[in-house]
Amino acid sequence: MAEKTVSYVQMKPKGAQDLGNIQVAPEVLEIIASIAASDIEGVASMRGNFTSGVAERLGKKVHGKGVKTELAEDGLAIDIYCVVNYGVSIPQTAVKIQEQVRQTLMNMTSLQTQEVNVHITGVQFETHHTE
Repeated sequence: MAEKTVSYVQMKPKGAQDLGNIQVAPEVLEIIASIAASDIEGVASMRGNFTSGVAERLGKKVHGKGVKTELAEDGLAIDIYCVVNYGVSIPQTAVKIQEQVRQTLMNMTSLQTQEVNVHITGVQFETHHTE
């Protein structure tokens, strides 16, 4: 069985005394970005994978779904996969997601994001139930 390696993100807040290291797990960044993107008006849901779908059916809330983080030498890259509501402007909604995710990560972790890529994977239509 392959062992999963977790590479933590090293942080050094500006003006902080040298008291030690601060490390943030990639899953934490994914949760922050997912919640920030979900809060944008027009975002219907975040796209998960098979594992997150099974976990949600079993009653576990998966907060980091729909987000992939990658830490490279040139900075932090975030990919957001989401479904938008029918009728919203996709370009405007995508820009709002980028701005919100970037600002939220900066406020909570002091990390600059190199890029925030938004992938619209579907459109959610309103369903009208007639009785």
